[in-house]
Amino acid sequence: MAGYTTQDIRNIVLIGHAGAGKTTLAEAILHKSGLTTRLGSVEDKTSILDCDTEEKERGHSVDSGLAHVNRKGKEINIIDTPGYPDFLGAAIPCLAAAETAVLVVSASAGIQTNTRKMFQTAKERGMACVIVVNKIDSGTDELNNLVGTLQESFGMECRCFNLPNAGGSAVVDCLAHDNGDAIADVADAHTNLIETIVEADEALMEAYLGGEEIPADKLAETLAKGMVNQSLIPILFTSARHEMGVEALMDFIAAYCPNPIQGLKPTAVKGEGEAQTRTAIAPDANAGLIGLVFRSSADPKSHIKASSIRVYTGKIKSDSSLQATGGKKGMRSGHVNKIQGDKLESIDEAIPGDIVTLSKLEELKVLDTVFIGSDPGVIETPALPIPMFSLALEPKSRGDETKISGVLAEINDADPTFRTSRDAQSHELVVSGLGELHVRVMLARMQHRRGLEVNTKPPTIPYRETITGSAKMVEYTHKKQSGGAGQF
Repeated sequence: MAGYTTQDIRNIVLIGHAGAGKTTLAEAILHKSGLTTRLGSVEDKTSILDCDTEEKERGHSVDSGLAHVNRKGKEINIIDTPGYPDFLGAAIPCLAAAETAVLVVSASAGIQTNTRKMFQTAKERGMACVIVVNKIDSGTDELNNLVGTLQESFGMECRCFNLPNAGGSAVVDCLAHDNGDAIADVADAHTNLIETIVEADEALMEAYLGGEEIPADKLAETLAKGMVNQSLIPILFTSARHEMGVEALMDFIAAYCPNPIQGLKPTAVKGEGEAQTRTAIAPDANAGLIGLVFRSSADPKSHIKASSIRVYTGKIKSDSSLQATGGKKGMRSGHVNKIQGDKLESIDEAIPGDIVTLSKLEELKVLDTVFIGSDPGVIETPALPIPMFSLALEPKSRGDETKISGVLAEINDADPTFRTSRDAQSHELVVSGLGELHVRVMLARMQHRRGLEVNTKPPTIPYRETITGSAKMVEYTHKKQSGGAGQF
């Protein structure tokens, strides 16, 4: 049995632009929790979350990474997502696995392209949102301006939960304190935070406006409620590299972020047209299993496939027989695991709200809905961008074409924005992705893992002429003299 309940689970997904420090922040959380002996570094290639060869060589995330920590009795599942727009196919499905989106913003770079894209996607989905301003060790002079920019871009519901001091060496809790040494007026931040919190509860707002003292436990309860209905987006400050503000962030997640019972409920869609039904799924340990595959990976040496599943309702045990919507046969789940970077940790069972990983289920692909019992339909997930960049492939070695097609199919199972097709006119094998970086990284991964090399070129565009209309009342005489009687 798990040492925690559904109420104890906190599922968070780290989103934001590349370079904001999402992976370093996750590494700092692991280190502060005592799960690693040293702070993992992307630059030094010691990160346990960026464990793939391509990620280490390029110095940025390509796939999503998973980890989990226990903080004050709360099981926090962390999903670290890549920040480049080319890898949205790995990032967006992860939003369906969490109740809380933690938007990481670099203090020096501010709001960037993918910052807006991922925040908007998370908010439209109805997730609770938290903003973490990271890298405050780079300087605190412009932080006040950045807070104003965040409020201007994402709404005045963005309020500082804490504030760093002028040196960026500590943070002041603005909920518990109305004074202190910080880059801005703590009293103003305290008042603004309290007023935004009480707006989530009409009775509490009336009591506050009437001059009553609001108990701390009531404020905490209403803060969580405000996050769920998106009337409050807390802002916290960290320096992941120097592990400053990280423990305050962990305490915040454990205390205030919604659990699977409080947070956003996924929707199962079944049927089409007027016969279509939409059902909200609530966590229930006694119900049949419903879950979603949001991440897929393969061991670079053994090539064993690992499918990460968010369990919405029901349980998964080692002897469970799973089915995927649209699939024809059941699959034995095998060992149920929690994943820490690239290490699997076996557990007895998966409970509602948890995130687990199953191995060797070759038929599963990302965005598959899995279930036990009656078919619930398909879990509704955020829309994915359409791949627009394509390359035609030719194997460098004869006889590799079948192997290449198989590996490309595996990549497609793990990344729904990477597609493979055979052009009917040119007979070329064409791969498509969200950009050149996306396609090149996937092909490099194929070479490193399987030793398969290809030549690439722009796809051939087949030009065809066709009759588009008809002509009437046309007179013409064909004349050709080639000797003899000629042709008329």
